Amino acid sequence: MSTIQVQEIARDTDAAAAPIVSVRGLSVAFPGRERDAVRDVSFELAAGRCVALVGESGSGKSVTARSLLGLAGRGAQVTADELRFGSTDLTRVRGRGWARIRGAGIGLVHQDALVSLDPLRRVGAEVAEGLGRFPGSRDDRAAQVEALLRRVGVPEPRVRARQRPHELSGGLRQRALIASAIAGTPRILIADEPTTALDVTVQAQILDLLDALKRTGTGILLVSHDLAVVSSIADEILVMNAGEVVERGAPSTLLHAPRHPYTRRLLDAIPAEHRRGTRLSDAPPTTFDARRRAGGPSSENALEARGLHKSYRAPGGAITALDDVSFTLRRGTTLGIVGESGSGKSTAAQIVLGALEPDGGTVELDGARWSGLRERDRRARRPLIQSISQDPLSSFDPRYDVSAILGEAIATTGTPRSARRARAEELLRQVGLDADVLARRPLELSGGQRQRVAIAKALATDPEILVCDEPVSALDVSVQAQVLDLLQDLQAQLGVSLLFISHDLGVVRHLAHDVVVMKDGRVVEAGPADIVLADPAQTYTRELLAAVPRIAPTDPLHDPQHTPEETP
Repeated sequence: MSTIQVQEIARDTDAAAAPIVSVRGLSVAFPGRERDAVRDVSFELAAGRCVALVGESGSGKSVTARSLLGLAGRGAQVTADELRFGSTDLTRVRGRGWARIRGAGIGLVHQDALVSLDPLRRVGAEVAEGLGRFPGSRDDRAAQVEALLRRVGVPEPRVRARQRPHELSGGLRQRALIASAIAGTPRILIADEPTTALDVTVQAQILDLLDALKRTGTGILLVSHDLAVVSSIADEILVMNAGEVVERGAPSTLLHAPRHPYTRRLLDAIPAEHRRGTRLSDAPPTTFDARRRAGGPSSENALEARGLHKSYRAPGGAITALDDVSFTLRRGTTLGIVGESGSGKSTAAQIVLGALEPDGGTVELDGARWSGLRERDRRARRPLIQSISQDPLSSFDPRYDVSAILGEAIATTGTPRSARRARAEELLRQVGLDADVLARRPLELSGGQRQRVAIAKALATDPEILVCDEPVSALDVSVQAQVLDLLQDLQAQLGVSLLFISHDLGVVRHLAHDVVVMKDGRVVEAGPADIVLADPAQTYTRELLAAVPRIAPTDPLHDPQHTPEETP
């Protein structure tokens, strides 16, 4: 790339409506694959505008966005009728030419800030790298870093600049990553799933930040699997499926009058838009074979926690994780425990599972003491309560195939070795997977398949209670819908009680009969979900509800299906 071309990028001052990025007929192929990862994608992005690429994993949205940076992937064959940034033909950029575009022209914000930020570097050094050859003294550079952190809403930026990524919360890490991305004052910012797995309030803050950057003239290319997330910021939405754009349009049109079945499926999968009991996916109900224990339950309540306290030692003093926390899980119902990261909900789950002992308080399982027992005294009742984690990949032994993963759980029930394969096939069938999955390892499965295997493993002992700790937070919205439907089928047919832990009130409202809202280790509100989430008494609960992304109702005057006769 010539010096003249670089200068043209920096000083391109066309009218605001003129596109900074022009993409026409973009296709991306990888060696060894029969189908192109991206086929014939076209869009334009102007200053102060946001284009959202929406679709499930594998739809081609990230490959499309990263093609603008020469980061489509190893061996990628990128072709296009037009692929331009300003006056630069990106199909002709090679080698070091990309270094002049990345950061200074187009910034990139990844999904996982903890992975993207160097764990050995302080946050300030990470942000400063984006400044390039910043003129001025070391103090001037430090002041600019602090200004960038302050701009993205990081409190105490001088203190935070001296910390390392693991010392920051998820929301602060994501803000630091955005500060690093905008340090070079890019004209375009690519945000690739920037809010996935974040608390709903932090998610809302990040979206507000991106919207603020858009208002100051930055073009935003937002990649997401969730139409509700992009609805408040996008000026144009492109829905992608299997590498192609299947529908496109302004949010006011596309979200309220979708034409393509795939778009309608994504919209139907948003739990915040539907009442409890409504199916979110088009998958048929799952049939489970009930296996009842002799004697049946001995208590009306499946689980009771009373006055739980838990603290941890830390430099500078103890950290209180739980402070007088009580809740009851009624048999055959779902209790949702909600709150932001650090609220204590996962600590409560670990105590309920018997993986942690409380410093104070008690837990009763099926009417009998559960906490404070020796493990050998708990072992006979362990099959009653099982867990489904947020990330099954980290909970599975990567050396095991699915047959071994399920076989290990089935063996604890005393099932003879000769009958274990048949039981494993039965469990897979119940969670909607074929028997050929038994021969595959976790890394060979999709995220949704792994979560289904995790549920199958939990069901191997015929539990009375499932503790679900953020089981759908990292899944595509349509896969999330399938898993939520599966859990509802499971409860309806087997009467299993669910302790469902989540930061997403949209998911909890769809699934839970009762809800407990936690903040800083304490219960701030609790009661029937229909009451607490419809008319919350506490400000904190109202803030959580306000942060849930929803599709805004249609304005009758702008409804694409509106006719003048319908106007009141």
